Amino acid sequence: MEIIILPTAGEAVGEAARRVMETVRRRPATVLGLATGRTMEGIYRLLVEAGRAGRVDFSGVTTFNLDEYLGPERNDPRTFRSYMNTRLFDHIGLNPDRIHIPDSHPADVEEECLRYEAAIEKAGGIDLQLLGIGREGHIAFNEPSSSLGARTRVKTLTETTLRDNFEEGEGIRFAITMGIGTIMEAREILLVALGESKARVISETVEGPVSAACPASALQFHPRAKIILDEAAAGRLERRDYYKWVFAHKREAESIGRRSE
Repeated sequence: MEIIILPTAGEAVGEAARRVMETVRRRPATVLGLATGRTMEGIYRLLVEAGRAGRVDFSGVTTFNLDEYLGPERNDPRTFRSYMNTRLFDHIGLNPDRIHIPDSHPADVEEECLRYEAAIEKAGGIDLQLLGIGREGHIAFNEPSSSLGARTRVKTLTETTLRDNFEEGEGIRFAITMGIGTIMEAREILLVALGESKARVISETVEGPVSAACPASALQFHPRAKIILDEAAAGRLERRDYYKWVFAHKREAESIGRRSE
């Protein structure tokens, strides 16, 4: 794990967006794994701005979303398809044929999960996976007690997740989600967490034991997982000064490399 702690939420979001854009510039046919939620909104705003300004070209990118609610029709505004269209897909020139989100209303749920796994494999796997994190340690909708080797499947959401995701009205109880095993096969992972409310779960993810009680802790086993935090989200990390020191010196080494080119 590489722990990147930045002073503000804006700087953390900017760092994540910069890394996504650098990946796409380096490999125009990048396969991106995408997440939803409030943390992602700032990242997507920056990607849209960059795309509109011509600073990055997304036309060759393929995307796979982590999850989708199970039950609503595809045009329901509560779906993640609607979220993604509004905040990203409608604005950056993606080829619609390269956009992949689980079907929220499939004829056969088990078949849809298998189809999604096969589509990821056919695309060559995910190059860069964006992740947020829930207050109980879930990534995608892998709630506590989820198998750390699970593949795409249906999960029942916890009351905490429902309260966090639905401010009013009745929440949607079930979702199709990539499993931890699927997520861990991405070649690189960026997890972004902001705010004091995420500090406890980040400390468990980074410095706690690897356990299904905190599904995100499985990222400790990933060879290229980056955890991007603002100061508030890093507030309970016992070794945060060390992480800052490492990141500062890595940036220094990278700048030396750029000057020599």
